[in-house]
Amino acid sequence: MTEISAPENPDDMFCHAVYTAWHVINRAYQKHLGRLGLTYPQYITLIYLWDQDARSVGEIAGFLDMDTSTLTPLLKRLERLGHVSRTRDPKDERRVIVSLTASGNKLRTQSPAVTACMIKDTGLSEDQLTDLVRTLGKLRIGLKP
Repeated sequence: MTEISAPENPDDMFCHAVYTAWHVINRAYQKHLGRLGLTYPQYITLIYLWDQDARSVGEIAGFLDMDTSTLTPLLKRLERLGHVSRTRDPKDERRVIVSLTASGNKLRTQSPAVTACMIKDTGLSEDQLTDLVRTLGKLRIGLKP
C-alpha cells in the first residue's frame, strides 16, 4: 500500500471537505424542507418509512446510523406533527413500531420535487452524482467500526 502523507492545509483534507459539504447540503435541504416543516433527519426518516412502513425504532436507527436515544426525540417530533404514530409491538412489548399516518404518506407526493431541486442545485451530472454516492458509500464502509 502506498503511504499517503497528511495534507498540511485543512482545505486539502478529505474530512474537512466532507464536513463542510454536509453543512452546505443541510442548508440547501432546509431551504426546500422548511416549506414542509421538516428537518433533514425527519425527511430521511420519512423516506425510509415510505419505502416500507411499520418499522421498529431499532431498524430506523440502524438505517440512519443513529443511537435510539437520539432518534426517539426526532420520532416524537414527527408524531407531534402528525406524520407518524408509535405503538408497542404486540409480539414484543420492548419493541416500538413506527408507522406512517395519512399526513406522513401525503408528504411523499412532495418528495420528488425536493429531490429534483436538490439534484439541480448541485450542478453535477447524473453520472457525477452516481459516482459521488458510490465513493461516499465506500468511505462510510471503510471508516465504519
